[in-house]
Amino acid sequence: MRQLNLDQLRTLIAIADLGTFSAAAKALHLAQPTVSLHISELESRLGAPLVLRGARRVTPTAAGAVLVERGRRLLRDADDAIDAVRRQHKGLAGRVRIGCSTTSVVVDLLPPVFHALLERYPDIVLTPSFMGSEYSVAGVLAGTLDLAIIALPQPAVPGLALTPWRQHSMMAFIPARWQAPRRITPAWLAQQPLIMNEPGSRMFALTMEWFAQAGFAPRARIEHDYDVAMRGLVAAGYGVALLPAPDGGKVADAGEHVQTRPLSPKLTRHLAIAYRAQGTLDGATQRVIETLLEFAKG
Repeated sequence: MRQLNLDQLRTLIAIADLGTFSAAAKALHLAQPTVSLHISELESRLGAPLVLRGARRVTPTAAGAVLVERGRRLLRDADDAIDAVRRQHKGLAGRVRIGCSTTSVVVDLLPPVFHALLERYPDIVLTPSFMGSEYSVAGVLAGTLDLAIIALPQPAVPGLALTPWRQHSMMAFIPARWQAPRRITPAWLAQQPLIMNEPGSRMFALTMEWFAQAGFAPRARIEHDYDVAMRGLVAAGYGVALLPAPDGGKVADAGEHVQTRPLSPKLTRHLAIAYRAQGTLDGATQRVIETLLEFAKG
């Protein structure tokens, strides 16, 4: 048996609601013979009479009433599907997968972006994944991520576009009970137990370059790539960490057990939005990038 025709279902429902073929034809902007053809084809396809033609009114048969009831749901679902496709095409709906090189990006930087997206595009769902910049780039190029927030600098990669996004001064996170100078130097830090990012990460390279310029090459006591966990280790007194301090040094979860100090010389983290350079980005990803750029800071 062939599948049901939604236009023919719509005709049957119009007849059930309006009571005559002519009224249904007028409402649907169809010729009356077309309305009659729709019903006869439906009845032939289903092998059952669907309407009873009375002197003044056409009414559904028992089988027709079942199809009218189910047909209303089918048409609603069809309309919803069409609307969803149109919203997806226009970038008003969809799931956007974003790679984040550190948890601090999600904890400290993305909440206002999430809020703006929810206000403007409630049907766009932003799904973050925590992975280093290298793996984020690989995910974008492989198509398992739609975009990523990564640390700069990055080597040029064919097919990858990079748009500068944010930059933040790094600060020393120190247990609150420790005595520490007002400004933290590489010489002072090199004598402390250090909590550092894992080797191979951009943050580890950035930190070691900062130490190397002052003639130091310290070894970490603990290596960890999750900023929130690193802050927790600092609060527990395990050591000192160099971490980004977003928006003027205000850190959401530092707590009373952690104190922060500026670095001397300064150390700055630069972040960029990474996405595929070749082909057309889907509308939802474009909307997310546009919203991210509204919160860009140089």
